[in-house]
Amino acid sequence: MSNDGLDLVTSGQPPRRTAGHRRAETPRKGPRWGRIVLVLVLLAALVGGGTWAYGKVQDAFSGPEDFTGQGTGEVVVDIPSGSSGQDIATLLFDAGVVASAEAFYQLVLEDSRGAAIEAGTYTLRSQMSAEAALTALVDRANRIEGRVVVTEGARVPQVIETIAANTDITMEALQAAVDNPEALGLPASAEGDPEGYLFPATYTVQPGSTAEQVLAQMVAKSVEVAQTVDLAGRAAAVGLTEREVVTIASILEWEVSGTDDFGRASRVIYNRLEVGEALRMDSTVHFISGRTGDIFTTPEERQSDSPYNTYRFAGLPPGPIGSPGQAALEAALDPTAGDWMYFVADPETGETTFTNTYAEHQQACLAAGFSC
Repeated sequence: MSNDGLDLVTSGQPPRRTAGHRRAETPRKGPRWGRIVLVLVLLAALVGGGTWAYGKVQDAFSGPEDFTGQGTGEVVVDIPSGSSGQDIATLLFDAGVVASAEAFYQLVLEDSRGAAIEAGTYTLRSQMSAEAALTALVDRANRIEGRVVVTEGARVPQVIETIAANTDITMEALQAAVDNPEALGLPASAEGDPEGYLFPATYTVQPGSTAEQVLAQMVAKSVEVAQTVDLAGRAAAVGLTEREVVTIASILEWEVSGTDDFGRASRVIYNRLEVGEALRMDSTVHFISGRTGDIFTTPEERQSDSPYNTYRFAGLPPGPIGSPGQAALEAALDPTAGDWMYFVADPETGETTFTNTYAEHQQACLAAGFSC
């Protein structure tokens, strides 16, 4: 804006000039008042713009917000395949790793190391500087080699297949560890058998981990949960051993489709054990034959001489048939009160019907579309 313009705004009249007289020597007041007005306008903009205006002014003078130092604690961050620099910056900000996405994004635009960030899962820290976060992401030691998910009811062969598929640990090494489980930290109740003691959960596997270390981590989780639910004390209270409770819980994982039915199915097992009636659980027969994909068994399978064949042999099988979760363990320790002796699950809906008599059980089977 010109000085003449400011004069027009502040005085309202053009300067008067008289023939024969010089322009006044005293300074004109217009520009001074114009600067004051401009400052007031800027202040109003700052106040009116709130945080946005403040942030813009702050960025203009000091750059985007950034933490200092290496950070604290531990944060696991997943970077999907195809993530851009801006995507990664946003992920880090959302996880609390960096103070602002802009600080990290500006850094990767200027630093060639940004192009070396690979998709994967990383162990980082909270409140890291953008520089520290970038340095950590290009250090392979911070990259988690794999994430292993053990599902409820999973059996040892399934577990080791999952580990092999998601890490660089070979099936041969895993099988060797299972065959020689002394290094896994199994509790005495396991009787040297890892079946039922590889707790279902999600595990992160660090680069360089051995088969023994990964399996021992799962066993340790099983021991931890056993302590949480007071497995030893509560098993004794219901007249069972710890291994027997884990065995019941493992059967529940395979026999019913939802945790809501765990308590009643557990009561059926208790009631049958009390009167000495064979459990006749298809799941224990499947454990022998390796059958998957349906709930049925053949007459040949039910004739097996294995002690896991609960059609031929009364009582519980010798051990667990899979890895039970905490909800199944709780149900095995505290079954729902009732007189049920039978249950059948509808293969289409997954709904489980509980009955007291064999005649009622047969009717439930026919309603589900098969004969018992």
